[in-house]
Amino acid sequence: MVYSCNREYSVRWYLDGFSDAIVPNSLPAEQKVVAILNWMREEPSRANSVNPEALPKRDPETTLTYKQLLNVCGTATNAFLNLARSSDLRVRRLLLLSPNSQTKHVVAEVLIGGRWIVVDPTYRAIMRDARGRYLTRNELRDPAVFAEAAAAIPNYPPEYNYDQFAHVRIARLPLEGLHLRPVLDWVYPGWDEAVDWSLFLERESFFYLVLSGSAAVFFLIFRAMLAWYADSRLRIPRFHLRQNVLRAGAAFFSAPEIKQ
Repeated sequence: MVYSCNREYSVRWYLDGFSDAIVPNSLPAEQKVVAILNWMREEPSRANSVNPEALPKRDPETTLTYKQLLNVCGTATNAFLNLARSSDLRVRRLLLLSPNSQTKHVVAEVLIGGRWIVVDPTYRAIMRDARGRYLTRNELRDPAVFAEAAAAIPNYPPEYNYDQFAHVRIARLPLEGLHLRPVLDWVYPGWDEAVDWSLFLERESFFYLVLSGSAAVFFLIFRAMLAWYADSRLRIPRFHLRQNVLRAGAAFFSAPEIKQ
């Protein structure tokens, strides 16, 4: 857990420095989004990998460095989300699904003016209608509105529509996601929007931090239960680490007795 904390801290420190060089903190939210997209569009100094498939796609430092990853929808969106969070923007990932519930494209949503507007980092564009008004995912479900927005982006695939979407695709789990989505929708409607799942699922350092922290809490509780059972039920003398450390410290720092 300590290692995971240190790794997540170093990633956040790196992203803060990276975003400060791209986005001035004094800019309003809309201009911050434009600044990040401009950097993704124009920055010339990027590395190329001979084997981009071998690159760690959940490491922010990698996704911001390699040109190939910034041209793929999943990793381009991850790069945008990481920079946007470091610029104090509220953002989340949005998966566009095909009729058979497969992911066909990945975009981002940014909270601006109380509305979750859609940003497509792959095409470096904010989705907007013919009047220039920013659009939400629900507005883009209208075929006419989507056609207007897509027409303003060169070579934008018409199949990237918003007929079906999700923030978390549970179908990636074994056995068709164990049919968890209907259960979760029944138990907690809106669960997929209540938490920033993209941070947990797409940033490896944060995922391991949550995993190790949860494991540490679980085992501490489990140890306390075992200690209570040994003391109260089994009456077994236990090795008390804290008491022995205190005794050892007292013996180490106290002056020895001198016998005459």
